[in-house]
Amino acid sequence: MLNHFLLDMTESKITSIGQLMTEKLETIGLPSSIQQASTKMRDKNVSSLVVVDDYNKPIGIVTERDFVRKVYVNDSSRSRNMLIKDIMSSPLITINTTTSVEEATDIMIQNKVRHLLVVENDDRNKPLGIITATDFVAYLKENLNTDDMNAKILAFIREHKDDNVIEELEQQGELPKDVQKGGEEYENEEPRQGL
Repeated sequence: MLNHFLLDMTESKITSIGQLMTEKLETIGLPSSIQQASTKMRDKNVSSLVVVDDYNKPIGIVTERDFVRKVYVNDSSRSRNMLIKDIMSSPLITINTTTSVEEATDIMIQNKVRHLLVVENDDRNKPLGIITATDFVAYLKENLNTDDMNAKILAFIREHKDDNVIEELEQQGELPKDVQKGGEEYENEEPRQGL
């Protein structure tokens, strides 16, 4: 419900994953080593590679998370001989280009994944791109006006909670009455880290 609320607050023209996805899709062959995969991920500056078979058809995905959970925690002597097929996630979770941003976030959450292969007409053999959690963060950053968001959050709370609580917090100075001024009083403060 909260992710629906946050997405409703955006005023973007992006309505489908096809408009938000990263079109450049990096792939790696199934018989590749994990060393080859990690080098390619580093060189291409990507967080995942789509694993393809001998016919260049997507059959899985390998992510930074796979490396952390399946390689780096293992004995290093064993990991030197590991292949992509030993650590990849399969089957791929796919979505259509016409899928809404809201539905795509739900699919990620339900499947506990951070990458979705974007395909045409439910055909996983026709990959068009990839959508990641980072793409959603960039989308929200670009499209959310924080002052407007604060006002909408307060309006949302008022609709779903007792208005007396909001008024009491405003009277006690715990909640600003003028959300447009939000964090202005802190904008010129020095960071507190390292003190």
